[in-house]
Amino acid sequence: MTTLHNPSHQLPNLHNALWPGLVGKGAPGAEPIIGFDAMLDFTARASVGGVKFDGVDLFLFDPHVGIDSTDDQLKRIAAKVAKKDLVIGSLVAPIWAPTGGGSAMGSKSERTKFLSQIKKSCRIAKKFRDLGIRHYGIIRIDSADSAKNWETDPAGNTKKIISTFKEATKIAQAHGERLAAEGEICWAGMHGWKSMLQILEGVGMPENLGFQADLAHTYLYLLGHNAPKQSLLKPRHTQAQFWNAYTLLTDALRPWTIDVHIAQNDGTVHGSGTHDKTGRHCLPNDPNGKLDIVKAAGYWLTENKRPLARFGHICWDGCMFPNDVMARPKTWNDILAVMIQVRDAHGQAW
Repeated sequence: MTTLHNPSHQLPNLHNALWPGLVGKGAPGAEPIIGFDAMLDFTARASVGGVKFDGVDLFLFDPHVGIDSTDDQLKRIAAKVAKKDLVIGSLVAPIWAPTGGGSAMGSKSERTKFLSQIKKSCRIAKKFRDLGIRHYGIIRIDSADSAKNWETDPAGNTKKIISTFKEATKIAQAHGERLAAEGEICWAGMHGWKSMLQILEGVGMPENLGFQADLAHTYLYLLGHNAPKQSLLKPRHTQAQFWNAYTLLTDALRPWTIDVHIAQNDGTVHGSGTHDKTGRHCLPNDPNGKLDIVKAAGYWLTENKRPLARFGHICWDGCMFPNDVMARPKTWNDILAVMIQVRDAHGQAW
C-alpha cells in the first residue's frame, strides 16, 4: 500500500487512457481489440491506498466511441463512465486516413477530411460537456502523416501543416475547445522538438492550440531518432547531461504545454502502422526504463518549483502494451501508484 506523502494535493486529477485497447490492435497479425467496457473496468478497479483514478481519456473511434455517434449513443457512453464514478477528460480526434481523416499536409481533399474530423470531435466534446461528464481536457491532434513524407519538402509541408492547424484551431475556438498537438517522433513536422516549436509558433494561437507532452515520446526528442540535427543527447550520456538537455527541452516547450501524459520509456522506438518508429511505452517499474518518472514529470507540471494551474488532469498512456499485461490488476495499481507520486510531488491543493 502506498502512503500519500502529500494528501492535500488533490489536483491534477488522475486519468487513464482507454485507447491502448485500440491502438495497434485488431489488424491482421495483431492482438484483438480490448473493448470499451473492459478498459473502463480495468481503470475503475484500480485502487492504491484508497485512491482511485478520477477519469478516462478517449479515442473517438469504433468500437469505443464512434466519431459519428448519435446523441443517444453518447448519453449511454456518459452513463457508463458516470456509473464507475469517473469523468471524461481529453479526446483523441481520428484525423488519420485509415480512421476517416487525411494528411494535414496532403491534398485539398485530404485536408478537408482532417478538418471534418476536428469539427465532429468538437461536437462530441461539447455533448459530453453538456451531459455534465466532461469538465476539462483537450482534443489531441497530430499531422496525420509521416516524417519520411515530410522530408520530401520540409518547408512546403510545414507551411501546409501550419495552415491546416490554423483552420482546425479556429474550429476548436468556435466550439470553446482547445487542441493539443502531440509531440511524437513519427508525425510529420512534429518529429523533432524544433520542428514542433516552428508549427506551434507558426499557428500562433496559444489559447486554443498547445502542446501535449508525453514523457515517453519527448524522451525520444532528446535523442533525435527521426530528426538527428535536432538531437540534444548522444546515445551514451551521463545523468547530468540528460537533465541539462531535459531542462532545455522543457523550457522551450513548457510554455505551450496544456496536456501531459505520464509514461515510461526504455530508450527504444516501437510501434505499428501509422504509429511506426515512435517512443515505446513501458510499465512504470520496467527494469529497462530510462526515466525517473516523478522527477521528469515535474519539469512539465511546474515552473520555478511552483505547480502550474493549467493542468486539470494528467493521464497515463499505455499504448502498445500487450493484452495480457493490460488484463492484470497489478498493472493498473502500479500505474496509479506512480501517478499518485507525481501528484504528491508536483500537484496543487483545491
